Amino acid sequence: MSRKRWLALIAAAMLVVASIAVNAATSFLSSDFESVFGASDQDWNEQVVDQGTELTGNIALLEINGVIQDTGDQLGLFATDGYRHRLFLSQIDHAAKDPMVKGIIIRINSPGGGVVESAEIYEKVLEAKREYKKPIYVSMGSMAASGGYYIAAPADKIVASPQTITGSLGVIMESINFAELAENYGVKFNTIKSGPYKDIMSPSREMTEGDRAILQSLVDESYDEFVRVIAEGRQMSEQKVRQLADGRIYSGLQAKEVNLIDELGSLDDTIKLMRDQIGGYNVVRFETNTGLYSLFSMSVQKLFSSDHELVGLEKLISNHRSPTLKYLYAE
Repeated sequence: MSRKRWLALIAAAMLVVASIAVNAATSFLSSDFESVFGASDQDWNEQVVDQGTELTGNIALLEINGVIQDTGDQLGLFATDGYRHRLFLSQIDHAAKDPMVKGIIIRINSPGGGVVESAEIYEKVLEAKREYKKPIYVSMGSMAASGGYYIAAPADKIVASPQTITGSLGVIMESINFAELAENYGVKFNTIKSGPYKDIMSPSREMTEGDRAILQSLVDESYDEFVRVIAEGRQMSEQKVRQLADGRIYSGLQAKEVNLIDELGSLDDTIKLMRDQIGGYNVVRFETNTGLYSLFSMSVQKLFSSDHELVGLEKLISNHRSPTLKYLYAE
């Protein structure tokens, strides 16, 4: 065997070994390393964000920022910024079960998101209220629309700024169709399917009436559930809710006039309202443990920040190719 072949074989072997090592290291860093350095989402540090007058309890401040979607939270070194669904569910679960937490404020700044994810948060809110008897207030930021409102509906009190964008009560399902564009460029698609609806919402063909009827039934089911949640949470009739829930958006001022919120005010006003009800406790935010893990995490995030943009673009494209029900306000 020639010298060049030997060198090629050695190079190939080194690549295989390097690949195995990288995979093993990644697995270690995202699991065992987290437990060693306190990166588990079950371990929380309390950061006091507003000092109170009573030291026998806390008010937990939880935040939802961004689109409410489960993108497969990374709790390891490759975690990205933005809303992290599993992490938030863990936070609210921790706040509900912690005997030191006397009340929960959820700060929402979101256009909504997935139907399933919104429902999961909604169930956690109900559990905190009913099983653990925790009062829950919602403070709306610049936007708390669609799924953001769905989550707020069961709260004991909803507070919004007069300029908050809320409403957009309803369900949406979208897809992209590029059949005509493909035809113009001579691109043809060959699809082999087991049934007439297996390629429903395919971007390569026009939607049929049968397709539309099936998808509309799914949207209607989720919409009916949205109406029920609002009617129950806001103590409105279903008929009244359906009048309000035609997809339009409301300012905070308009929402107050139609009983979609309780008070106009800021986060500070919300904190004051809760303290007036339950006592002047510290307001705390739950954060994951810091330390060597966090230093590594921040370094890796900066190193691969450009890759995160590519990942986000890839998710955007893939989401448009799948029939996903959303409680989402799309600007």
